[in-house]
Amino acid sequence: MTHDTLPSYPGKELEAMSRAVNYHQWIVDEFEPYLGESIAEVGAGMGSVSKMLLAKGLKRLYAFEPSQNMYPYLERELKDEERALAINDFFGPRYADIGLDAVVYINVLEHIEDDRAELMNALTALRPNGHALLFVPAQAWLYSKLDKQLGHYRRYTAKGLSALVQEVGLSIVKVRYFDFVGMIPWYINYVLLQNTLGKNSVSLYDRLAVPTMRRVERLVRPPIGKNVLLIGKKG
Repeated sequence: MTHDTLPSYPGKELEAMSRAVNYHQWIVDEFEPYLGESIAEVGAGMGSVSKMLLAKGLKRLYAFEPSQNMYPYLERELKDEERALAINDFFGPRYADIGLDAVVYINVLEHIEDDRAELMNALTALRPNGHALLFVPAQAWLYSKLDKQLGHYRRYTAKGLSALVQEVGLSIVKVRYFDFVGMIPWYINYVLLQNTLGKNSVSLYDRLAVPTMRRVERLVRPPIGKNVLLIGKKG
């Protein structure tokens, strides 16, 4: 993704991902201790995660969604929420003075060609001791036709993402792999079989596998996983 024009994203795949309610709640709960009161959600999509973030007691949510086809859903989802502002634009230097306790990227950074510049935007906008909350796809060998269709430039490793975050001037509070079991169905369905993302398969995995994996990964941190979750802090 470049920052020259407002893009459109594949609606069917994004609608399917919005069905991952337990999965998104798991991520938001991991982020909760670092949210603060005023946050930016970059790439807010249809607003399903926005509502989960607002449920954590925020005073102000700036929900950025540059996509022309997704923004109307976001605007409608947040129209009755006084604490939230939907913004049909890229998050960038023009918003550096809004004063943020956290900037949230959930499955967004991989869409941005210059991810280093994007993290610099977050660093600039954060208050001292604010946090960048990152959740990205992991493992280059899991890169699939679906990744390409979704506009993913890359998949990350925990080591590589940590190095990037530190390079821009953020310290690492927490980093870990996420969703160990999810690598298997992803590899079979999207790397080997080159399937598209279906709402039924997403709902099934979300309902049956995610609650169990959440309990397991609370006790045992996986050495590898389908995603990386990272908390970075501005000094």
